[in-house]
Amino acid sequence: MEKKINKESPFVELLGEMFWNNQYIASSTGWDLGQVSPPIKAYIDQLTNKQLRILIPGCGNSYEAAYLLQQGFTNVTLIDIAPHLVQQLKNKYASNTHINIILGDFFNHKGFYDLIFEQTFFCALSPSLRKSYVEAMKQLLVPNGKLVGVLFDKVFEQNGPPFGGYKSEYLSLFKNDFNVITAELCYNSFSKRLQTELFIILQKKI
Repeated sequence: MEKKINKESPFVELLGEMFWNNQYIASSTGWDLGQVSPPIKAYIDQLTNKQLRILIPGCGNSYEAAYLLQQGFTNVTLIDIAPHLVQQLKNKYASNTHINIILGDFFNHKGFYDLIFEQTFFCALSPSLRKSYVEAMKQLLVPNGKLVGVLFDKVFEQNGPPFGGYKSEYLSLFKNDFNVITAELCYNSFSKRLQTELFIILQKKI
């Protein structure tokens, strides 16, 4: 069942449905790598439990989801706020029962997940929403569940999105609710993002 977008949501107000939908309609998606983010692919490759409940918020074209399905994962959920994109994804995966695609506002989403992948969603949000992001992740992950992915380790000159930051900021943001397993500069970033990404593995505290 599709989730309705809450027009009162701070996400919709600050970086709304129309803004992101227009980016996909115009193919103005400069953040799109055209492939699985290499650090996330490497992480997926060492996972053995194919039944993990996985969420990819702000999923975009979600090459990660395609790769997960190719590798035999059976419980993948995508959520994005852009109707044009979501319809394209629904068409693409119409016959696949292992993926659930939701048009909706991440901050209203309900569910329980073992693993959430972060790939250019955090940086798309206004920094004023970062505490809400952490709270939402805490609510969606089961005890010991993991938030895994990449965060920019730089501040951008232009007013975002994308919005950047640094490791010390992120550790301070997550420290109360997550144990930091890894938060290190990526050695295997996509070529255009070398030396600008942190790979994170954050485990929800019990």
